[in-house]
Amino acid sequence: MIGPGSAPASLARIAMAASLLAVCFALTGCAEVSEGVATAFADPAKYELWDCSQLEPERKRLAARAAELQGLMAKAETGVAGPVVAELAYRNEYVAVRGQAHYAEEAWRRNNCRDKPQATGAAPANVRPAVPSKAGGAVY
Repeated sequence: MIGPGSAPASLARIAMAASLLAVCFALTGCAEVSEGVATAFADPAKYELWDCSQLEPERKRLAARAAELQGLMAKAETGVAGPVVAELAYRNEYVAVRGQAHYAEEAWRRNNCRDKPQATGAAPANVRPAVPSKAGGAVY
């Protein structure tokens, strides 16, 4: 049995679903545009006076944060309203981190910085070498 108020209610649901779908498409379109203007969300002078020893850990930190945010966005997109959640929760910070990384890389190149070679087999500087015990390896 169809009541007199069911047709307007179903039309309202359809209109709401259509508007939600339109918002999703609009946000996705904004995401594509924002990637091109990532540097607009970062301070271009932030790394002007930084030297190579300051830029190296900052570049690594920014790369790790960008990767973390990408993972969070990918995880969020698997949910019911995933693309919307990913856009609202993570996209702005991701774009800002990408802009900062761009300017950090520019400063890195401008200062002619080079990555430090990774020493293989060497103990980290903050770890003391093991002291041999007087017990001769016996377990008590």
